[in-house]
Amino acid sequence: MKKLFLAVILYSFCMTGIAQTVFPLYKDSIPNSKPGPDEESSATDSNGIVRISKVSHPTLTVYLPAPDKASGAAVIICPGGGYRILAASHEGSDVAQKLAEWGITAFVLKYRLPSDLTMLNKEIGPIQDAQQAINVVRTRAAEWHIDPRKIGIMGFSAGGHLASTAATHFVQHYIDVPASADLRPDLLILLYPVISFSDSLTHMGSRTNLLGEKPDPEKVREYSNELQVSDNTPATFIVHAKDDGGVKVQNSILFADALRIHNVPVEMYLYEKGGHGFGMNNKTSDVKWMDLLQKWLEQKGWLKKHK
Repeated sequence: MKKLFLAVILYSFCMTGIAQTVFPLYKDSIPNSKPGPDEESSATDSNGIVRISKVSHPTLTVYLPAPDKASGAAVIICPGGGYRILAASHEGSDVAQKLAEWGITAFVLKYRLPSDLTMLNKEIGPIQDAQQAINVVRTRAAEWHIDPRKIGIMGFSAGGHLASTAATHFVQHYIDVPASADLRPDLLILLYPVISFSDSLTHMGSRTNLLGEKPDPEKVREYSNELQVSDNTPATFIVHAKDDGGVKVQNSILFADALRIHNVPVEMYLYEKGGHGFGMNNKTSDVKWMDLLQKWLEQKGWLKKHK
């Protein structure tokens, strides 16, 4: 088998000195999978953005903060890519490094991409991996010096759909865990997220890749996460650009409205411009959303206060 099944855990240090560890998401067999070759591949474009395709063997990469900065909080990051690829660098590893610099223990989730060739039911593969990531981080919290009540999830674009699914569907267990297992994230961070699967709002590529060309209307409703918000949906931070031509800003607005109806705390910042997929840096504005996020996390008690 390929790298994921090597009985070796890989350790490395990034240029910023932040310790990283990569490990398989599942100890034993991967649920809801079909046997077949591992065809995963990655490519780096001219802008240095790494894109991973055909993921069938999921992993978590943990980025550990310096002990003196560690706040005890953790965030699981779901890169975007329309449920077709994973934008693994500017919506994954780069963000994890920054969060770790702040004192957050960050985990990049390389989740399975929906495929009838590798999954028995492709629509639940990604949410299985998101729930497993939450379960792993929570059950191993002591190992990483994490507060099990401070485990958040973050998603970009289609990764935002996955993160918001984890934050609204946690009562249903898509993985084999005890009924008492807590799969609810404690906090939600969304960047230009796909939220709705309705015809008028969705990013059609994301919906098609997850549910197929002609999805059942009930499935469309089930995965339209603005309709799944409850009083128990976690506090949420949202960023979107009003001119986003890939994922309409109404996705974020509707989700924020639903959160407010249920009295769930929400902080939303909307850029006038920036389009889609800007990662940590919207070059059209002097406002840095990462600075806003850092302040919000400090207010929530998820970061150590600056002296």
